[in-house]
Amino acid sequence: MCGIIGYIGKQSAGPVILEGLRRLEYRGYDSAGLCVSEGKGLNLVKRVGKIDNGLGPLVSSSPVQGRVGVGHTRWATHGAPSDQNAHPHLDQSGRVAVVHNGVIENHETLKGHLELEGCEFESETDSEILAKLIGLHYQKAAKQEKDEEHPLARAVSQALKEVIGTYGIAVVSADDPDTIVGARRGSPLIIGVGQDENFLVSDVTAAVAHTRQVVYLNDYDVVTLTADNFHVTNLGTQTAQRQISEIEFSPEAAELGDFPHYMLKEIFEQPRTVENAMRGRLDHDEVMPKMGGLNMTPAELRAVEHVVFVACGTSWHAALAGEYALEEFAHIPVTVEYASEFRYRNAPIEKGTLVVAITQSGETADTYAALREANRRGHKGLAVCNVVGSSIAREADGGIYLHAGPEIGVASTKAFTSQATVLSLLGLLMGRMRMLSVSRGMELMRALEQVPEQISKILEANDRIRSIALKYSQARHFFFIGRQYNFPTALEGALKLKEISYIHAEGYPAAEMKHGPIAMIDEATPTVVLIPSDSLYEKTFSNLKEIKARKGPIIAIASEGNDRLENEVDDVIYVPRSLEPMSPLLNVIPLQLLAYHIAVERGCDVDKPRNLAKSVTVE
Repeated sequence: MCGIIGYIGKQSAGPVILEGLRRLEYRGYDSAGLCVSEGKGLNLVKRVGKIDNGLGPLVSSSPVQGRVGVGHTRWATHGAPSDQNAHPHLDQSGRVAVVHNGVIENHETLKGHLELEGCEFESETDSEILAKLIGLHYQKAAKQEKDEEHPLARAVSQALKEVIGTYGIAVVSADDPDTIVGARRGSPLIIGVGQDENFLVSDVTAAVAHTRQVVYLNDYDVVTLTADNFHVTNLGTQTAQRQISEIEFSPEAAELGDFPHYMLKEIFEQPRTVENAMRGRLDHDEVMPKMGGLNMTPAELRAVEHVVFVACGTSWHAALAGEYALEEFAHIPVTVEYASEFRYRNAPIEKGTLVVAITQSGETADTYAALREANRRGHKGLAVCNVVGSSIAREADGGIYLHAGPEIGVASTKAFTSQATVLSLLGLLMGRMRMLSVSRGMELMRALEQVPEQISKILEANDRIRSIALKYSQARHFFFIGRQYNFPTALEGALKLKEISYIHAEGYPAAEMKHGPIAMIDEATPTVVLIPSDSLYEKTFSNLKEIKARKGPIIAIASEGNDRLENEVDDVIYVPRSLEPMSPLLNVIPLQLLAYHIAVERGCDVDKPRNLAKSVTVE
């Protein structure tokens, strides 16, 4: 999490960095700071709180001079949010500044050594320890005979050889105002290549307004950045060649536009993003998806005997929906694993297992580690990912890009529907290679193609969904229930409500309510029942009646034309009819809107919910 931006070039660094920090704030908003080298010294400004309430007014009232600097927006790990714990951190001399994403696992040992060297500490962070360590090595490097390696880059390389943990860092020195040094291990860092200016960022959204050309750094890369050049080595040992890539989305795609919140904007983008996830991937002649990015031959795909999905959060819910699709379409057994648990378990993985990492950002630490563990064991690893050039996308043997564009809202929305879409395509592909008939394949394909228009129709009911949301905005507890494909959707609906409104919510398979949770039902506890007109409609209807008998308020998400529910529930939201495998793509939309409108009514910051940040890049 957290966000880094470094700038060196012809412009005044302060405003450029501040603008970049605003674009990165969804990565962390406990505190923010920037440090600009003015030639004679460092100008450091940092404040606790969101940028527009803290750092922004401070920088505006006292402009920071200089053309090279670094900035950081923080999601707290070591140490509570405070001015002292905010980044950048300085070395003992006060002439080296460091911003850091990640966790230094041996920080206590390093701190003990540094205290013996006379270092004093002002914060509770592991990052300040890294700043002091780099500063000590810089003092030594400056005294050594000059060679091809820059003294600051040498100091960073030497310091990082003592570090155990993860890092994405950017470093500036008052004694060298023409250079930024960066390094990464397990935390993303990207060079933005401009015209007579360069950037060092943890997320391309911070640089996209200035350049579309980027270089994705690998683990153990150290980059020395000047205004007109960059040089990359492998932790200071040898030169590394890195390819320049093009950012696939425009600066406007990361702007708010006419919407009051990014979350609402991204909910309304879903007709287009689902369509983008399918674009160019449906072969109607062969009734077969085309997915060349998998980098697997038909023979290799047919040899797959078991699939393991590894994911976290919303991506884990999409994986559950994908499990139902893959097992139904292809008759392949599927296991869905929490990436954070999978990486530490000694789970037996049979020969012929395909491991699929599912992630929006491509930087989720646990998912990245789970994929690497699977690769270490010799299993083919694929990625379902939204970010080209991300760590997971590059680690995987192949994969499927979502093409959903930037997702700025912390509570993921369009990523879920895009992930569920491409997992349906994967299931359809593997099904057609095995036993799925042409007629059933075509039926599924046509149903998928109708989804964007059907989502648009659901979005037309936004005002009605808002009016329903207002009725329940003061509830303290919610239940979400569904069966089969709608069980993962229920989990996702509960998560969205928890994330942005802070209402306690739980998702369950509908039949599980009577095995304990129904004890919680009362007149003040609403239940959202996902009850499409499918093969288990009558079973779900019985579960609905059990809740009604206990006087629990019911909001039903039902198929159009189901008038039977009007007198059975308190409120109904209708969605277009479709095949059962498509139901997660449709039924999740009203759940996202319910959560959004409830949170807005409660006065919550839906784009930046408390204690959360986008892309969990630390354990």
